Amino acid sequence: MTHTAEQQFLDQYREFDANGAVASPDWVCALRSNAIRRFEENGFPTMRDEAWRFTSLKPITEKEYTLAIGDSSTSEAVETKFLDPTGFRVAIVNGMFAEEHCHLGGLPEGVTVISLASAAQSNADVVSAYLGKQAQVEKSCFSALSTAFLRDGVFVHLARGVELSKPLEILFAGVGKGVVEHPRVLIVAEDNSRLQIVENYVGTDGVCYLRNCVTEVVVGDGASVEMCRLQRESKAAYHTATTHIRQGRASKFNVTMVVLGSALSRHDLTCVLDGEGAESSIRGLSILDGKQHVDHHTLIDHAKPNCQSKEYLNGVLDDESRSVFTGRIVVREGAQKTDSKQSNNNVLLSKSARADSQPQLEIYADDVRCTHGVTLGPLNEDAVLYLRTRGILEADARRMLTYGFGVEIIEGIGIDDVREKLGVMIRQRLLVEE
Repeated sequence: MTHTAEQQFLDQYREFDANGAVASPDWVCALRSNAIRRFEENGFPTMRDEAWRFTSLKPITEKEYTLAIGDSSTSEAVETKFLDPTGFRVAIVNGMFAEEHCHLGGLPEGVTVISLASAAQSNADVVSAYLGKQAQVEKSCFSALSTAFLRDGVFVHLARGVELSKPLEILFAGVGKGVVEHPRVLIVAEDNSRLQIVENYVGTDGVCYLRNCVTEVVVGDGASVEMCRLQRESKAAYHTATTHIRQGRASKFNVTMVVLGSALSRHDLTCVLDGEGAESSIRGLSILDGKQHVDHHTLIDHAKPNCQSKEYLNGVLDDESRSVFTGRIVVREGAQKTDSKQSNNNVLLSKSARADSQPQLEIYADDVRCTHGVTLGPLNEDAVLYLRTRGILEADARRMLTYGFGVEIIEGIGIDDVREKLGVMIRQRLLVEE
């Protein structure tokens, strides 16, 4: 490269700001300008930064990218990529809301699912109150870039007491070779509403690109949001993501994350339990091979008393793949009766595979129950032997145990079609015969 990694994005921003961003509301322009200033001040982190000491960004920053233009003319196969053909569906193609791939007929009154660019105009009161308020541009270079290039995405809003009868799936597709896109999702579930949502990230096999995603979720008092997040990018691509959730009193948020794709994937997830009696459940499964690298960085922030959180992340690692997990639980002063559980378990199918785990507890209250645990290593040989004594071949026994270890994460998904399709994908990936 003839210039720094930061410089190419700064140059892209200047061109974007001069051309594609001129029609945006003033408050959006202010968000963008603040974010690009933060990015220019902080730049990309290195492995000397504590939050990145196990993950090098050089594979990403040493490449040149062009900003996605939002052309959906190459999206003929988009319809085949949806996971749930029976639910409500929208697509983000090359970073832009694709009307031709939206299936939203029959949305109940009180539910809004529209382009984020449109919502910034038509629903400015709600969008301006929440957009960019959760994901922090001061602490994350990728959140800063996402906000600086804020252009389009999906806005989901449920009014007070409304329940969406079918799941809503958001498909992210269509990234071309050498392209970077910054899709954005804002979900606001008002008090006592209910929503099931799927984020489905796909890419063209063998194509290198960078997809930088930010999702902000606001869960009102007594509301319930279940999310399933499937990342199956090209294995030559890079995937960076930020998910930030803020929960109100007696609310529930459940997310299941499955990682199958990309060469390098980094996901920063923050869940703030900001109302008494809130509950959160975070489950994740990464199935990696070759030289794939996945990094999950989570923060569960217990800000109010009588809240519960559960976090279970499993990894199946083969060849020279690597998994990184940094899980931080914070219990703030006054957040008494907190109940928090965290577990990170990894099965290493190869001597060259590696898993690094950093569980962290930061507790400022004295009446709490917090636990964490980490395991890593090969399959349990006693379990393999037990199956072999029942007449099962050793190779089949190992596949069965590996599949069972992986599939336990997805069993709690409440969307039947998605759970079944993920089960098939996991069987195929782990070479488990029917």
